Amino acid sequence: MDVHKTPLLSVFDAKQRLEVPLFQRQYVWGEEQQWQPLWEDIERKFVEALEGRKDTPNHFLGAMVLDQKQTPTGHVLIRQVIDGQQRLTTFQIFIAAFRDFCRSQDCVELADECDKFLFNTGMMANKEVDKFKVWPTQLDRAQFKDVVDSGSRQEVLKRHPDQRRPYARKLDPKPRMVEAYLFYFAQLREFFIGTESEAPLFVEHAIQDRTNECFQTLRSSLMVVVIDLQADDDPQVIFETLNARGEPLLPADLLKNFIFFRAGREGINTEEAYHTYWARFDDEFWRKEVKQGRLVRPRSDLFMQHFLASQQGRDIPIKHLYVEYRHWVTTAKPFTTITEELTTLARQGDAFRRIIDPPSGSALSSLCAFLDAYDISTVYPLLLSLSEYVLSDEQWREVSTLVESYLMRRAVCNLTAKSYNRIFLTTTRNLRRDGFSVARLKELLQASSADSAEWPDDAMFREAWLNKPLYDVLSNPKLVHIYSRLNQVFMSSKAENINFVEKPTIEHIMPQTWVPNWPLQDGSPGVSWGELPTADPADQRVIASRTRNTVIQTLGNMTLLSSALNSAQSNLPWEHKRQEMANHSLLPINNEVLVLPTWDEATIAARGTTLFEKALKIWPR
Repeated sequence: MDVHKTPLLSVFDAKQRLEVPLFQRQYVWGEEQQWQPLWEDIERKFVEALEGRKDTPNHFLGAMVLDQKQTPTGHVLIRQVIDGQQRLTTFQIFIAAFRDFCRSQDCVELADECDKFLFNTGMMANKEVDKFKVWPTQLDRAQFKDVVDSGSRQEVLKRHPDQRRPYARKLDPKPRMVEAYLFYFAQLREFFIGTESEAPLFVEHAIQDRTNECFQTLRSSLMVVVIDLQADDDPQVIFETLNARGEPLLPADLLKNFIFFRAGREGINTEEAYHTYWARFDDEFWRKEVKQGRLVRPRSDLFMQHFLASQQGRDIPIKHLYVEYRHWVTTAKPFTTITEELTTLARQGDAFRRIIDPPSGSALSSLCAFLDAYDISTVYPLLLSLSEYVLSDEQWREVSTLVESYLMRRAVCNLTAKSYNRIFLTTTRNLRRDGFSVARLKELLQASSADSAEWPDDAMFREAWLNKPLYDVLSNPKLVHIYSRLNQVFMSSKAENINFVEKPTIEHIMPQTWVPNWPLQDGSPGVSWGELPTADPADQRVIASRTRNTVIQTLGNMTLLSSALNSAQSNLPWEHKRQEMANHSLLPINNEVLVLPTWDEATIAARGTTLFEKALKIWPR
């Protein structure tokens, strides 16, 4: 076999047809596990290209195995794709989406250039088939041709229009390749055009220049390893070997080998260095797998990802930690000695452990609980960077309050979390440049007024707090965190801490099923969810019922209980329900509620205001 590394687009340069054997499975890649991660890899290279960064390593997309197939004279050369067909097909779909997006923006020359990587040209014996650079399995060919051959998003949608079965809530799914094409087209449009609330990066440059620059990085920075089989190679044996399920080395294991190999060459006592600096990373704490976004990775991987991001001020793909680290150490030369390298990793590892697993009551414990409940990890590079300064506990508390307030206010206002990675990496770079102070951090977080980055002021925060149906917006763990923090404010200095036997739960004070036992404010019966769609929209009972259905989902109508009520207890009239709530909660946050004789829209609004005044103290701006 012949093994070589090459840019992925170079695989499509030659006049040949990459044919997927009929016995291979259909196209099965999907959005969450494959399309989105691939787009994130491509997007990162696009951003680096537009920023003019030349110091980043090429991105490795994996390996593919190709086998030569006997081809009749006059036909286009055929090579069978033994392994890597899902990746190869997806990238063809991406090129088609990129081409059609360029054409929609009058970047015609670049769109025509993309066609060269989708279609063979010149003389062909069977042009209807031979013109395609990639030829999928029999069952996938029709949808593949629709995507690659249509030439525009409009034509793809014309061939695959939206359809919905009777009474179905969602549209019928389109063929998987069509869905992939529409996904990538949407990502490209958002990246280059932006959204209603957010302009694209480098909007000051013409879109022709930006798409050209990004296309060049597609040509040069996305790499694959191509394994060309020879006549005496058994394709099936090689396929099975490549797909064998061994226990993979963790990036931390690879990094340890890389570092201690160099240490040994420099005459360092590796056993002593291991016990002094590295043994901590072999602790079970670091090998424990934890969830970060949609990924589940060992803590050691997450630490190295955030450490590298904090040092370089850029996004680091977790799949390529070892390559990224090795490239950084050998090109940027951030350490004068390997001992300095090991000392830094040990010190930063200890700092990361304090950040993600702080002692109870420490300066970072509240922020850690918030980040865990809201599943936000993009702030870790900033916190690791700040750990290099000798900050007092009071400074850490101020940092914690600023960061939590920024993120909490955005969550309550239902603003996007999509840009947090860029926001906090930019903040990290700026603080490295300017030096740290709490005032400078606050200034940087307050700098943007765009929806994607703004820190909501008190008026915006108040409007969302009082009026948004946040039960529909925030998950149960997020709401539990809000009310737990509020409960702390209600506790007196003499009150004992409450240790929950069960996980605390969110309770609607006025229940979601309120119609049977909770009349409207004028005493009339409400209109149920089932009756509303066909009811007279001008009827005052209908208007009041719709309003109540929104009000009951606001923060003023929810609270925290130490154990859950059952559904029968939850739906009782107020005079009975408040006694049940008292039996299920010793929390100070409920004391003022349980003495009220009535519970309606007016008391919900009043309690919302009371809670908001507490929230301003917890999450100031």
